[in-house]
Amino acid sequence: MDSETLYCICKQHYDPSRFMIECDLCKDWFHGNCVNVREDQSADVEEYHCPTCTMKHGPLVLKKRINFHRHDYTEDYDANSPVQSGTLIFIKNLKTRFFPDGDEIILRTTGHDLSERYLEKKGFKVPILVENKEGLGLLVPPPTFTVSDVEQYVGSMTEIDVIDVSRQEECKMLMREWVEYYNSPNRDKALNVISLEFSNTKLSNLVQAPAIVRRISWVENMWPEDLPENAVYAKPQVSKYCLMGVKNSYTDFHVDFGGTSVWYHVLRGEKVFYLVKPTDQNLKLYEEWASSPNSRKYFLEVQWMVATRLSSNRDKHYLFQLVIHFD
Repeated sequence: MDSETLYCICKQHYDPSRFMIECDLCKDWFHGNCVNVREDQSADVEEYHCPTCTMKHGPLVLKKRINFHRHDYTEDYDANSPVQSGTLIFIKNLKTRFFPDGDEIILRTTGHDLSERYLEKKGFKVPILVENKEGLGLLVPPPTFTVSDVEQYVGSMTEIDVIDVSRQEECKMLMREWVEYYNSPNRDKALNVISLEFSNTKLSNLVQAPAIVRRISWVENMWPEDLPENAVYAKPQVSKYCLMGVKNSYTDFHVDFGGTSVWYHVLRGEKVFYLVKPTDQNLKLYEEWASSPNSRKYFLEVQWMVATRLSSNRDKHYLFQLVIHFD
């Protein structure tokens, strides 16, 4: 685009950080938030009409839905084509599949007992579940905290990464757009936020990791606070994440930060984890699956998988830690 040309109804210069959509009639470009089109919605538009062209030629045209088991549901129907991860049919089928209960391998303890001595004695190679946060030194907002409150603390204009669940693809949204979507009674698709790191926002003051996490964290304890001006790397901002999802949200199999530890606290609702034992064979299967161009078309099949559900419905507070070890 020409950096000198004024675009959109707002008559602004091109900004590569803002999502834009082209009118298929007049060929002008418009900011999505100026014409009420989200980036994730653009994939469903067959022909876009800007506000001026809409008055002359009618509203935009959406793609017709044909295949609900495919990411591109407008392609020619083929009943023999595989169900793709994240689609509505995939989520429905996943909920009916049986996986062994994760209780078989989860360690359970109390917040007061979870300490360095506990880890030295029990090890740290399986998930650890703490059913009550008392004694953890964990600080979180109250259960009444809402997505609108998150917007207040991180900023309405903060740009966040959002996953389009049906396509398992990332797109960008402003925090205020996410809140509008989340609070809408008629959501047009399932979206998921899993990477909102808020260490440098006001929300950080309301959240503190469990004491044991802070004591053994390499980032917190080993990374120097004062770095020389010519330092190549800054201190990683990977300590506080806010995850927000709606019904039928799904994130495909992945390894967090190349094998790092993660603690979870479910403030509201519930989250189901499908855990794969990191055996040499399973890691090889995962590598082959993740590097395949067709990985989104197939569910990762391994020798050993369990499922565990974390919930806040029973007035319990959960800490979940998972470590994948590479020996």
